[in-house]
Amino acid sequence: MEILFGFITIGAIGLLGAMSPGPDFAVVTKNSILFSRRAGLYTALGIGLGIFVHVAYSLVGIGFIISQSILLFSIIKYIGAAYLVYLGIQLLRTKKSDEKIDIQQQSNSRSILNRQALWNGFLTNALNPKVTLFFLSIFTQVISPSTPLVIQAAYGIEIAVIAFVWFAILALILTTTHVKKAFFKFHYYVAKVMGGILVALGIKVALTTNH
Repeated sequence: MEILFGFITIGAIGLLGAMSPGPDFAVVTKNSILFSRRAGLYTALGIGLGIFVHVAYSLVGIGFIISQSILLFSIIKYIGAAYLVYLGIQLLRTKKSDEKIDIQQQSNSRSILNRQALWNGFLTNALNPKVTLFFLSIFTQVISPSTPLVIQAAYGIEIAVIAFVWFAILALILTTTHVKKAFFKFHYYVAKVMGGILVALGIKVALTTNH
């Protein structure tokens, strides 16, 4: 009964964490709207895989070390911030086109490799210091130290699956015909806005503290 309650609690926390606006949400939105449904789904998968990085170091106690080491935390923080700013600048450099093309043509004209979308999601999540602190709080305050490692790992897997499912659903919604059509009418401005959001998130991540 206690284990079941634990799964329900961790699941609820994981869902709320995934639903909160942040870098993961922004990168899935970017790849789904500006590229394709497939790109959005691969990005969601990358985020799910990125979570396993946090689960792994939390299980072996490295998460606590990172949170207590200003140097290690700063390295992760600035690399993650730089990556988000890099993605944002790429979008800000989008050039306006005067050509009028339909949705299918525009979808074909903008493409991203599956592995690129996967890495976008993976690196965005794995290098996000806020996720590091999120998992540290879960594994130190929510999960009991006496909980078997197998169960703790299962909790981590649960969070990863929930995150993937949530962002996969988001990708599916954003790539429905009507939503895609609406965004494609203003694709240039959408790219600029998304670029600005990613740069802003990068700056916000850089200002994150481990306290």
